[in-house]
Amino acid sequence: MEWQPDEQGLQQVLQLLKDSQSPDTATQRAVQEKLEQLNQFPDFNNYLIFVLTSLKSEDEPTRSLSGLILKNNVKAHYQNFPPAVADFIKRECLNNIGDPSPLIRATIGILITTIASKGELQTWPELLPQLCNLLNSEDYNTCEGSFGALQKICEDSSELLDSDALNRPLNIMIPKFLQFFKHCSPKIRSHAIACVNQFIIGRAQALMDNIDTFIESLFALAGDEDCEVRKNVCRALVMLLEVRIDRLIPHMHSIIQYMLQRTQDADENVALEACEFWLTLAEQPICKEALSGHLVQLIPILVNGMKYSEIDIILLKGDVEEDDTVPDSEQDIKPRFHKSRTVTLQHEGGEGEEGEDIDEDEDDDDDTLSDWNLRKCSAAALDVLANVFRDDLLPHLLPLLKGLLFHPDWVIKESGILVLGAIAEGCMQGMVQYLPELIPHLIQCLCDKKALVRSIACWTLSRYAHWVVSQPPDAHLKPLMTELLKRILDGNKRVQEAACSAFATLEEEACTELVPYLSFILDTLVFAFGKYQHKNLLILYDAIGTLADSVGHHLNQPEYIQKLMPPLIQKWNELKDEDKDLFPLLECLSSVATALQSGFLPYCEPVYQRCVTLVQKTLAQAMQYYSNILILSYMQDTMPEVRQSSFALLGDLTKACFPHVKPCIAEFMPILGTNLNPEFISVCNNATWAIGEICMQMGVEMQPYVALVLPHLVEIINRPNTPKTLLENTAITIGRLGYVCPQEVAPMLQQFIRPWCTSLRNIRDNEEKDSAFRGICVMIGVNPGGVVQDFIFFCDAVASWVNPKDDLRDMFCKILHGFKDQVGEENWQQFSEQFPPILKERLSACYGV
Repeated sequence: MEWQPDEQGLQQVLQLLKDSQSPDTATQRAVQEKLEQLNQFPDFNNYLIFVLTSLKSEDEPTRSLSGLILKNNVKAHYQNFPPAVADFIKRECLNNIGDPSPLIRATIGILITTIASKGELQTWPELLPQLCNLLNSEDYNTCEGSFGALQKICEDSSELLDSDALNRPLNIMIPKFLQFFKHCSPKIRSHAIACVNQFIIGRAQALMDNIDTFIESLFALAGDEDCEVRKNVCRALVMLLEVRIDRLIPHMHSIIQYMLQRTQDADENVALEACEFWLTLAEQPICKEALSGHLVQLIPILVNGMKYSEIDIILLKGDVEEDDTVPDSEQDIKPRFHKSRTVTLQHEGGEGEEGEDIDEDEDDDDDTLSDWNLRKCSAAALDVLANVFRDDLLPHLLPLLKGLLFHPDWVIKESGILVLGAIAEGCMQGMVQYLPELIPHLIQCLCDKKALVRSIACWTLSRYAHWVVSQPPDAHLKPLMTELLKRILDGNKRVQEAACSAFATLEEEACTELVPYLSFILDTLVFAFGKYQHKNLLILYDAIGTLADSVGHHLNQPEYIQKLMPPLIQKWNELKDEDKDLFPLLECLSSVATALQSGFLPYCEPVYQRCVTLVQKTLAQAMQYYSNILILSYMQDTMPEVRQSSFALLGDLTKACFPHVKPCIAEFMPILGTNLNPEFISVCNNATWAIGEICMQMGVEMQPYVALVLPHLVEIINRPNTPKTLLENTAITIGRLGYVCPQEVAPMLQQFIRPWCTSLRNIRDNEEKDSAFRGICVMIGVNPGGVVQDFIFFCDAVASWVNPKDDLRDMFCKILHGFKDQVGEENWQQFSEQFPPILKERLSACYGV
């Protein structure tokens, strides 16, 4: 019997939905409380799906809101839904994906994706086949709704769709999507490309098998009249440039012609996607050859893209000159991000393989408009192309630059100054002859009546700081410094920020050249302390710290200390221990203390005491935090990146403060075991590494967990095509596991010894390699038969050590001689005949065998 709503219950839910659209905060609070109560009743979710899919008499916003509340419930409580409720919701979604209203279709699509992302793709086997089937519907709404849902699933679960866990549904989905590139509806064409685009960067096998069809289909859409389709075509070509340039090279000339057109597209979103092409192409070895003949067309297009659009100027309050008394809103201040990392090992040839992402310095000027836009992309493209073509770029640029830099319209003049800054690094050689004339012009622009011109002039001048400092100081350094210091006290916050950053760059270049002007500089910086709002204060700390680094002990003069220290210490005393602003202030004080040397003595004790207290407090809070359940929930997060970071953190905590981690090991180990899944390389890598670190701390107490992890590790090390980093981490962890629990691990020696030896022979001597080899030696002691068939690989791995510690060398010696004695001299001779000469010499020289 199909579920039916009770009329009274339905009215109650509808009233709640109406109330939740009220602007009144008291009503909102009551709605929240009511929601909490209703969530106690499982079939509340049935009412929500009923309103979304079946109650056509209600207005669309109310129905959609019902779906969004249901989506939040799915996110928070899906595992507690009774099976009947979950099934009813799933069925209703699939039956109504073709609702006539685009808003309702989109809401159902979001709901489907949310259920799928709760690990439900595995337990909802009919979802993908049904959605793919519904694409064939004669009804446009059904086809469009299904595509919308599929696009969201492809975005959220691209890795999973290309995995064995689901039997690789992409093999069916990709060819299916490609058929729809020719569909008569632009919306459907756009969905189809967007779906396939999700699989380019990950090089999904099903896409690689159909790559030529894909590229041909993209070319067929080059002239599409729909801007969303054009945008997705550009995005696809940019990604293909990164992963399958081999397939694009034969068509490169026509692709470049197409992208030149699209970078000037009337739709800014299309132009931005196309502009990314030049940025990506600049990183490819073929760039110079492919682009040389097109620079004459490309350069003017990029330069034109560097003007502020009208919307930028409105967003940047380009007509507001004085705003330095307006307090900053806290959300304008960017948090400091820490990159998630993958644990890698050092190799003979250099550092870790695929280590951390290095965050490029945001060397751009309009940070407050933090979204990426055509202006920023064009400037970045010009910057990287200047680094590729060097001075060959200038013949195409200089004729344009003259017209821009002296233009009466400030927007055009501003873009010219940005162009000059963008090429500073790549075209420096060729620009030198023009700088004696240009630098004074730029210094003049620092006094322009438009704040956006003043701020860009700060940035561009900072890009030429190296040249300025190389000239006699009176020529350019003095006038530049004088004007920049005035700009540091500008009435416009954006100009203050640009000037402060530019001044920090100038300090790094000028170093002790600044000593004669220290008094003047400090007066300005200290005055800024009283003037700046929150965000710029953080940049001011950096400028002061950089000054201290640059002039060093020259700062240690009573008059300078008198100027600088009181405002710094006043801030130091004002800030609470929990205030994030302590970070930049601490960095600044570190530099100042180093520069002042003995001059810092009067401030030493209070600063030192507080730092010690901060460390103690933070450690105490962290212990409390981690010993709670927090890290546990991150380790079970649905997002691989979150799990990856949590395992890196667990490994680090294990090394740093194991007593606090130990009480939770029984809960952590099963989770680590289930994440030994090489479908998610980085997650698996960090989980493996963390297990190895835990082994070293747990010792023999690791016994209960060996069976949980060892079979997975042995399987990973024997898998074909496993990335090198993962193989190495797996080998080290197996070695460490065998070191602490040899009786449990040694019986499996024969199953992993060969790949174990081959994956560790190339990494350089270090602690991790040391502990792993000790483990292997101990296991060979327990089960010598396990190594007999692959003994040559063991010999080779031993020979990879440059200088093992004495006791480890003795362990190697004992095993090698033991083996030799056991087989006898004659057999050993025959056996060692198979060795490459270099291995033979090494073993003979180091171990006397």
